[in-house]
Amino acid sequence: MTSERDTHLEATQQLTALRQRIDNLDAALIYMLAERFRCTADVGALKASFQLPACDPTREKEQLARLRTLANDAGLDENFTKKFFTFLVGEVVANHKAIALKRRQKSSSSEMKEK
Repeated sequence: MTSERDTHLEATQQLTALRQRIDNLDAALIYMLAERFRCTADVGALKASFQLPACDPTREKEQLARLRTLANDAGLDENFTKKFFTFLVGEVVANHKAIALKRRQKSSSSEMKEK
């Protein structure tokens, strides 16, 4: 016969194990996001050096379609995927604009010094 105390202990142990898995996944997500932002910073620098626009609506549309397919395959809610991707792209575009602004400011500063 299982006592209430044993049942509570078992539930606590299961919760601890599940939470540890969540903590590990959260850590992996943070490191993957950091790597993603390092890559997108390189994209932003490349775009800025060639004076390309910070955002690429065609690419974003293609990516969203690809991610929706992945979300469906993984059993992840499509609406969540769209919201998350939209948030990420917003941050990336803001970073690309900041990179381009810094490059323009650096360029104008260099031109001023030459005069």
